[in-house]
Amino acid sequence: MAEQLTKLESSVYQYLLDFTAEHTYQPSIRDIGREFQIKSTKTVSDLLQSLAKKGYIERDPARSRGVRLVGFRGVMGATPIPYYGKIHAGEPALLPEYREGFITIDRRFLPSDQVFMLKVKGDSMIGRSINDGDFVMVDAAAHAKANDIIAARLGDDATIKTLTYEGTTTVLQPANPADRSITVTPSDDFGILGVICGVFRPFSVRLEERKEPQPVLVS
Repeated sequence: MAEQLTKLESSVYQYLLDFTAEHTYQPSIRDIGREFQIKSTKTVSDLLQSLAKKGYIERDPARSRGVRLVGFRGVMGATPIPYYGKIHAGEPALLPEYREGFITIDRRFLPSDQVFMLKVKGDSMIGRSINDGDFVMVDAAAHAKANDIIAARLGDDATIKTLTYEGTTTVLQPANPADRSITVTPSDDFGILGVICGVFRPFSVRLEERKEPQPVLVS
């Protein structure tokens, strides 16, 4: 998974989004300090540097308002959700260099601030209305339970399947009778990326956004 934000970092990030949408320019370090009652400008600067390191913003420390919100398009109450074209074997599985772009989503639809998008390739989950070409939203903060639909990692490949167990053995079940289940063995490089919390099905793509990410999921 991508490196998650602390509670304060998440609050500062949401403040940056809303302030910029309302005013069309970014808050200064002193604005942020006043909003969160932080007296030290260095503490605010360190918070922004952490957001930059985690890939949420880009910044020019030499400028008071030198912050660029990565993927942001100026919509109040919305958050840019990253989507990925590759994953990394091991942890963290989601690296900034594998990010293909952003999809801006109304914040009310987000179950946590640890969500990301993957693009589906294949039809192994058509029985659960997840089709080839869909974008799925993955909640990395959710605890996966039996019968949840999950995004899982096997090495540097990812898949969407229903999580089941046979005794103590993890079995990933498709929702297409033409596909076989996947039994996870102790020797497999396996990890659960998160629980599927939304499916988005685009019917058209704007011409300037036709850069097609390499699909990461074989579902």
